[in-house]
Amino acid sequence: MTSAPNSNDPEFMHELDRMRPPEEARAIIDRQITRVAPEQVPLAEAAWRILAQDLIASEDHPPFPASTMDGYAVHADDASPWREVIGEQHAGNVLDIEITDGYTVKIMTGAPVPRGANAVVPVEATEIAEDHVIIHKEDVRTGENIRPIGSDVRKGDLVLGKGTILGPAETGLVANMGVNPVTVSRRPKVSVLSTGDELVEPGETLGPGQIRDSNRFSLCAALEAEGCAITFAGKAPDERPQLEAFLRERIAADDVVITSGGVSMGELDLVKAILFDSPAITLHFRRLYLKPGKPLNFATCGAVLIFGLPGNPVSSLVTFEVLIRPALRQMTGACEVDRPNVPVMLEHEVQASDRVEYQRGIVTVNADGRLVARNTGQQQSSRLASFVGTNALLMIPPRETTYAAGETVQAMMLGAPFAQERMVGGSVSRQNRKKTPGLS
Repeated sequence: MTSAPNSNDPEFMHELDRMRPPEEARAIIDRQITRVAPEQVPLAEAAWRILAQDLIASEDHPPFPASTMDGYAVHADDASPWREVIGEQHAGNVLDIEITDGYTVKIMTGAPVPRGANAVVPVEATEIAEDHVIIHKEDVRTGENIRPIGSDVRKGDLVLGKGTILGPAETGLVANMGVNPVTVSRRPKVSVLSTGDELVEPGETLGPGQIRDSNRFSLCAALEAEGCAITFAGKAPDERPQLEAFLRERIAADDVVITSGGVSMGELDLVKAILFDSPAITLHFRRLYLKPGKPLNFATCGAVLIFGLPGNPVSSLVTFEVLIRPALRQMTGACEVDRPNVPVMLEHEVQASDRVEYQRGIVTVNADGRLVARNTGQQQSSRLASFVGTNALLMIPPRETTYAAGETVQAMMLGAPFAQERMVGGSVSRQNRKKTPGLS
């Protein structure tokens, strides 16, 4: 859908301004996503990046039979409790010794098992007697306390699939496989632009009618958690010619451009006007069937995704979670695109809206093992404190009647469920709630 050539077409304008349900908006965005190219980076810099190709084991791991504990390498079928100690096997080298009946080698955890040995007796099951060791264990079994060759990974195994996030365990596996550098998806390049003459920097003194710019910092924190390369983060010019030139500059440099503010119905909502008028930009939609976050503009310029977010702080973070975060994950080829959605039982009444509403919530596990949820009180889109300490967005479908305590809704989990109530942001723990009138 291009905008300017059809600006006088009522059907076009109706379709452009039709409120899109979140799932429809997601589908539109998905069709516009282009995967970023892969690149090779040193393993030391690969943590939390997205693996861009399957990792196939080129060797067995472990490559030799290894002891799983400190003890004595023995031949399991030798019935005698006495063994002569003929060496000491540490990790990192291999003794040229073969174990036969009546002999043993002291061995350390992770060290290669000598030839002829097929079991390791733990040191706590032995007793030293001069140059001998006495085995206080009658049922030594073949293979006991030994990791066989390839018991962790076999040569040719798929160790990690492309799209895997390289967390601590995954990064360690890559190192175990001897891969360095590692092929990962390039970090998406993103600009974050705040708009509005009323915005001032956090360290500045507020003048009449001014507010501090919080959206830029919230969005940048969310982008950093997704491994993005933030190429610009600041205030955009608030005059149309300068803003248009600035947007062209950022579009030419980035994969994604995110603006905050300037997309509603006012005469000075310049971002909305620029996205609509520019012949180089394709405007796909500019309203969502969503609360908070109704006035959201999505456009593209070639392969560049442009998100014009609302100016209210909660609206910008909710729409980031619902639409932008999944798009970034798809752009990098991540296997896990969506946050977990789980059913939760409401602890209290929740007023329904005329749109799908994402309420900031706290999900806990009750005594019966069920997931229960409550919101964080007042849900105004300007109240950023309603987001602090939350671990979920409660998805409240529209309806005319109130949701009662005990009803089930879906929750988008931003973190793990809490095991117990606790002080969070603008909310209080269960034991203190009765002392706080009006807290829902």
